[in-house]
Amino acid sequence: MRLSQKARMNRMFTHGGCLDVALDHGVCNEPSFLKGLENMESVVTTLIDAKPDAIQMAYGQADLLQSRPEKDKPALVMRIDMGNPYNDQRHRVMWSELQNHDEPIIGALEMDAACVVVNLFMLPDEPDLFHQCVKNISRVRAACHTYGMPLMIEPLVMLPNDVRGGYQVDGDAQKIITLVRLASEMGADIIKADPTADPEDFHRVVETARVPVLVRGGGKEDLKTVLQKSAALMAQGAKGMVYGRNIYQHDNPKAVVNALMAMIHHGASGDEAWDIYNRG
Repeated sequence: MRLSQKARMNRMFTHGGCLDVALDHGVCNEPSFLKGLENMESVVTTLIDAKPDAIQMAYGQADLLQSRPEKDKPALVMRIDMGNPYNDQRHRVMWSELQNHDEPIIGALEMDAACVVVNLFMLPDEPDLFHQCVKNISRVRAACHTYGMPLMIEPLVMLPNDVRGGYQVDGDAQKIITLVRLASEMGADIIKADPTADPEDFHRVVETARVPVLVRGGGKEDLKTVLQKSAALMAQGAKGMVYGRNIYQHDNPKAVVNALMAMIHHGASGDEAWDIYNRG
């Protein structure tokens, strides 16, 4: 008998929202992403104490969360693919691969994950990469249906590498909406979407998705700016965030989690969240 999808979703969306702290950056093979993640055991301990709704990890580190005995620890969201679009220099061949082609969610089932996450890259002049992602999602969607595993799709519309190295987010609302629509059509249960350049456009992303939308954090920014922007996106209908560097690269990750959780679960404004952060 399979565990129901709803039971797994409920682990993540406590009281209707979700803060998913992403620690899966090691699969990107990008040195700058690893600052703050040198000691994963320590990072996971800090976050378990901070109590976000979920922690996003790849298979090779997931035991650091799932071997812990705490009954109220965050849910596990498992990254099950990897790719090479995040480096400063464009590669000769761009790729995105499932970590297990034959049984794509077997590791997530083994680790009792609440959800799996897969990329949908839309990079300029990289149709083969896009095709790989579509094939990955098709394979994962079938496995998720079989085992009642929620599928989070991460549609990523990126700028050309020569505009800003490391394939940075485009931010064009229409491009994001179009790719989110594809993710929805492919059967996403949750969508992790980039913020639109104008936060006031984000309700269109939410309407297109028809499933819970979590905002992708991207690179580290000034925290007060992050909190103000996050509040604006929540007001547009986002159900929470998937933030990594904006949490684990801060001196006090627990305080950042407290601020974001107050915003997601108690409706705190950007200014109120900033005050909560400063109270530690």
